[in-house]
Amino acid sequence: MGLKRYTARRIAWAGVVALLILTVTFVLLDLAPDSQLARVQFRAAASGGSAEAAAEAYAQRRGLDGPLWARYLDYLGNLATGDWGWSDTRSQPVTEAILTALPYSLMYTAPAVLLSTTLGISIGLYSAFNQYTKADYAATFVAFFGISIPNFWFGIVLLLVFAVHLGWVPVLFDAELARTRTFSLANARQLALPVFVLATSAIAGTMRYARAEALEYVRAAFVKTARAKGASEWRVLTRHVLRPTLVPLSTILVGDLLGVILSASYLVEVVFGIPGLGRLSLEAIRQQDTALVLGTTLVPAFVAVIGNLLQDLAYAVLDPRIDYGDR
Repeated sequence: MGLKRYTARRIAWAGVVALLILTVTFVLLDLAPDSQLARVQFRAAASGGSAEAAAEAYAQRRGLDGPLWARYLDYLGNLATGDWGWSDTRSQPVTEAILTALPYSLMYTAPAVLLSTTLGISIGLYSAFNQYTKADYAATFVAFFGISIPNFWFGIVLLLVFAVHLGWVPVLFDAELARTRTFSLANARQLALPVFVLATSAIAGTMRYARAEALEYVRAAFVKTARAKGASEWRVLTRHVLRPTLVPLSTILVGDLLGVILSASYLVEVVFGIPGLGRLSLEAIRQQDTALVLGTTLVPAFVAVIGNLLQDLAYAVLDPRIDYGDR
């Protein structure tokens, strides 16, 4: 019963967090200077018209002629009914624009998450079991390299080497190919570099955390006892080290991976020309398409909140001693 009540409270707080994110984003967009409005006023003044009349017409056309609180309440009311608004810059509903861009983001983020989680934890555990060896030093170097190198610069360098000079992968991302032949070898070739760039930094962070947590258990008394009783190294690794390591590691994995992937998606999609959610959001911010910016902000916010909820629920599975009754 404690876990159910805790889950219900966390879901309620998820709604509060999403509302706060939407509110802050809505207010900041309203306060930011509108470059399109400035262009409209300039063109009107240059042609001998009234800049004020052009500004009023622009505001009415974009739905910006009412007070801020009224526009915000209207947006929340429409959002509650499933209407995320209309994108003026794309001339389509916001949900349609997001659903069109989201599959392109998932094509490279899903493999990157799987690779970074699997390889990061595996390399971290191996490094902990072989501390201060050449393999440990090599893994540490890879971790510092992945964390330190900028994703956009790394992506450009890889494009120059593997696309321009070697010709192994295409220079430009073919959205039509990705849409019609998602699981083809040709699509895998053009997704290889984005996946590698995104996974490199994520693997580095996961590997560091996994190594640090595993080192606490490698030389623990219960691990020595298990070895003395004749337990194999594989059983020691999976049963006595991996399981307790996953409890604190699950806290870090969700936030760290989401932070890396969601923030890096903007740069990765711009560098490789992928028409995904990050690029859609960036273009919406540049053009101050309020409804589209709010929609593209709500999606990662929802993913982050749900991810943090799932990580807390995973505690009860990984460590049954954790009790939510008093939380």
